[in-house]
Amino acid sequence: MDHLLPEAARIRRGVLRFNRRLRQERGDGSLSPNQLSVLGHLHRHGSATPGEVAAAERQRPQSLTRVFAELEAEGLVVREPGTVDRRQSVLSLTAAGRRALERDMAERDAWLAEALAPLSPTERGVLKLAADLMERLADAQEP
Repeated sequence: MDHLLPEAARIRRGVLRFNRRLRQERGDGSLSPNQLSVLGHLHRHGSATPGEVAAAERQRPQSLTRVFAELEAEGLVVREPGTVDRRQSVLSLTAAGRRALERDMAERDAWLAEALAPLSPTERGVLKLAADLMERLADAQEP
C-alpha cells in the first residue's frame, strides 16, 4: 500500500484543486455546499430520512439539522411523517428544489464544458473514465 501513497497524494491534490475551482464557478446566491449535498442526494436516491441523508453524506444528522430546516423554509424540500414509523420524518425534493439544483449544476456545467473544449477527444475520454472511477471510489464501502 505504501507504494501507492505518492499517486494517492497527487490525485487528492488534483481533485481538491478542481473541486475548489468548481465551487468558485457558482453564482451569487447559489446553494451552500451542504444544501447541494442534501438536494443532490434526494435527487439521486429519492425520499429519505434525515439520518439516511446524513449517513450517505458521511455527516452527523445534528450537523445537517439547520440545512434541512433552511431547505424546508425555502420550499426546496418537504418533511413528512414516515409511513413505517410516524415519529420519523422523511425528506422529499420539491419541484422548486429540483429546479434550484438544476440551475446550480447548469452554471458549473457551462464553465466545465468551456474548459473541456480545448482538450483533445482522448483527454476528454480520460477525464470521463476518471469521473467514473472517482464515483466508484466515493461509493466504496469502508474496509
